[in-house]
Amino acid sequence: MGSTVGNSERLITEVLVVGGGTGGTAAAIQAARSGAQVLLVSEWPWLGGMLTAAGVTAPDGNELAAFQTGLWGAFLRALEKRQLGGLHNAWVSFFTYEPAVGAAIFADWVAALPNLTWRWGHRPRSVMRSGDRVTGVAFDQFSVDAQITIDGTELGDLLALGDVPYRWGWETQGQWHEPSAPKSLNDPTDPLALAIEKYPVQSPTWVVVMQDYGEGQTAPLIPSIGSHAGSRASFAGAWEGYGAEQFLNYGRLPGNRFMINWPQQGNDYGVGLDRLIASDAARYDYWQEAKDHSQQFAHGIQAELGTRYGLAEGVFPELAGTPGGGAFALYPYYRESRRLVGLTTVSERDILPMPGGQVAPLPVNGDGMVDAIAIGNYPNDHHYPGFDMPLAPKAIRWGGRWTGTPFTIPYRSLVPAEIDGLLAGDKNISVTHIANGATRLQPVVLGIGQAAGVAAALCVQQRCQPRELSVQDVQQTLLQDAQAPAMVVPCFDLLPTDEHWLEQQQAYLKDLQIYPNSGFIYPLDKVPPSVTSVGSIFRGQYQRIKDDSYQLFCPMGQTDIPLNLVAVSSQAVNQLMQVADGSTVEVYGTHNLGGGWILVDAITKVDGR
Repeated sequence: MGSTVGNSERLITEVLVVGGGTGGTAAAIQAARSGAQVLLVSEWPWLGGMLTAAGVTAPDGNELAAFQTGLWGAFLRALEKRQLGGLHNAWVSFFTYEPAVGAAIFADWVAALPNLTWRWGHRPRSVMRSGDRVTGVAFDQFSVDAQITIDGTELGDLLALGDVPYRWGWETQGQWHEPSAPKSLNDPTDPLALAIEKYPVQSPTWVVVMQDYGEGQTAPLIPSIGSHAGSRASFAGAWEGYGAEQFLNYGRLPGNRFMINWPQQGNDYGVGLDRLIASDAARYDYWQEAKDHSQQFAHGIQAELGTRYGLAEGVFPELAGTPGGGAFALYPYYRESRRLVGLTTVSERDILPMPGGQVAPLPVNGDGMVDAIAIGNYPNDHHYPGFDMPLAPKAIRWGGRWTGTPFTIPYRSLVPAEIDGLLAGDKNISVTHIANGATRLQPVVLGIGQAAGVAAALCVQQRCQPRELSVQDVQQTLLQDAQAPAMVVPCFDLLPTDEHWLEQQQAYLKDLQIYPNSGFIYPLDKVPPSVTSVGSIFRGQYQRIKDDSYQLFCPMGQTDIPLNLVAVSSQAVNQLMQVADGSTVEVYGTHNLGGGWILVDAITKVDGR
């Protein structure tokens, strides 16, 4: 409902979501699916943020089969149905796709919900408050009164506009006892001093998509840009240690396209990062420089690898007000936002595995209840051009490759410490600068947004504030959602298809003492079978190269080079571990040319030893 006051339209809704990024989109969809009347207001015509408009269509983390739940799992299943050429193209991710395909999925989900209205082309200008409660948001042409507002912006814009306490920058080791944090922020002898001085937050990247036009073809020349002219030397060594082919295959997309989001002497851009939150004009200046930096990198790639490689055409829409469009993402891939000061703060200690274990401790609230509402498993990863950040390790070998150790996001990190009527729904949760390196990943943020949407809808139904809401209500709604049930306690071998999935999740929430620090609940010989997807059969000799590294030597008819064998389901991992070295096997799975591996669904036949 709405009315017009003067020249400004006044709207009323139950839940207002501002920002159509990864978390904001998930929050709006889930709040509407949970029964609330929702208004979603975004700046851009594409929903999905990092996963679409910012061009990071090679998402990281939560790749294990057990972790493909909630809206993240639903998004992957939708991509599998819609993406021509499939998702198995690159080696940085198990899932790469065209940005427009991802954007269409989110748009269709939104359009299917009659209680969800989406308006795009609008930026928030002010936050309305009544004392310590947020009551709505004003935009240029209209304002919105809402019972619950969710900040789903890429940079936590509502936090600043609403005078909601937030953090921007580094914290010392003394504040949160984080092993990777600096002891001081102004000690020039500290190994982190250079990064602290130059980079208040992690560096964003303006993603550009390049195209292989084919052998003997000539792509349009990529111009050298302004102040970057002649600066090819700044990209020297970009693919050193990898080689050109492996560099391109890092973010290979369907159709011989390449997502260029490369950290080593690449297109991360960390100059003047405070401009991102200074003013609209300062932010645009940063945008232009970051986009030019990526164009110059693309220019250097073309100059070094040949004119068969050029800018891809028509990947992103052309819009006024942004340097992006065409081959360039609509805006930068932001790795860090303003960060809420919440009821609790996720620190590095909350994402590192327990001593002797492979999973982080479960968060507990003041009532002694498990506070977990979303999961992640990515290694802690920070981006500062020209500086390698030393971080406490949180990775393990599993399934023939490296993966991260699992952790959870507590509900209270979405809730402001001092303000009612508001939830954080993106990278802007209450998290330290150090821990943000693991919590910022796309699947995690989808989970955060989904939980924020559930919480907002429950607050409307129960007529309460987010701080008053029982986390158990949020957890049970997520676990039992009719369309996209979401895991809240990570287990490596508890697949969504397991008949005991819900029962086991609820058991850990009721008694965290029974949660195994290994992250595994089944003995090796008792793992329930996984659902086998459609793939190919490869026959050859199995060889274990070293602990948790496996290869298949195929005859010349299939491939003349050994292929690595990797797996994301526990059943396939257990089979890989139990096959005798040197056996002749038939592997059921998917060949990823860019990764040089077979993603194993099952080993269906073993001959010989």
